[in-house]
Amino acid sequence: MTTSVAIGVAACAGRMGRAILAAVLDSPGCRLAGASQYPGHAAVGADAGTLAGCDRAGIAVQADPATVMAAADAVIDFSTPAATMAHLQAALEAGTPFCVGTTGLDAAQRQALRDAGAHIPVLLAPNMSVGATLLTEYTRRLAAILGEDYDIEILGLQHRHKVDAPSGTALALARAAAEGRGLDPETIGATPRDGHTGPRPNGQIGLATVQGGTMLGEHTAIFAGPGERLELAHRPAHRGVYGKGAVRAAQWLAGQKPGFYGMRDVLALPLG
Repeated sequence: MTTSVAIGVAACAGRMGRAILAAVLDSPGCRLAGASQYPGHAAVGADAGTLAGCDRAGIAVQADPATVMAAADAVIDFSTPAATMAHLQAALEAGTPFCVGTTGLDAAQRQALRDAGAHIPVLLAPNMSVGATLLTEYTRRLAAILGEDYDIEILGLQHRHKVDAPSGTALALARAAAEGRGLDPETIGATPRDGHTGPRPNGQIGLATVQGGTMLGEHTAIFAGPGERLELAHRPAHRGVYGKGAVRAAQWLAGQKPGFYGMRDVLALPLG
């Protein structure tokens, strides 16, 4: 008999948190171990299933993430950088595999997650959908194949409530393109263009953001070369694809040894 994976959800009351709750409750092979939200939030004490728009789950949202960490085989966190660092500490203390989709992390916070991989399994991916993972992988490969004759521009379309730009997915795509070209992916940042900027520098990896309405994080990698243009795009129809990808990642992470992982590991994508 196969044992289901107990998955906890930190910061469960946000848009992504509710989508992840729904995905956990709807996914075979796993069960909801618990859910947390910061103290004082209106969701604390609410039924997690009702919060997600599902049937009652019989699990109340907790104010203390340590309670969820202790009950879970893996915990998923899509929150804010500061909250993720607090949740990471709770995961380390409990020895719980920690699956992170938080965007806006700075270099020191990303390094803290890498360092934590020496003690617990940690997975970091700004977008855990299968389609976005493949878009990132093939952006890296195309950047390596096409070379500097092709200008690379990453375009992100975000809803009006998005608080960080470029998005974590757009940055991941830019870093993948840099990696494909043998550049340091940590040097990639926003690409401001305003006023008299002059010709585009050779080898620049551009980042552009469009924000408004209810767009669900569409991303396109554009390779503009001499006489032709290639585009790779990911256009999600609903937030559920991110939730399902996060659950898949957490189920996989629960069975891993301490280490620092990404969605490429979850999908067992070959190097190349």
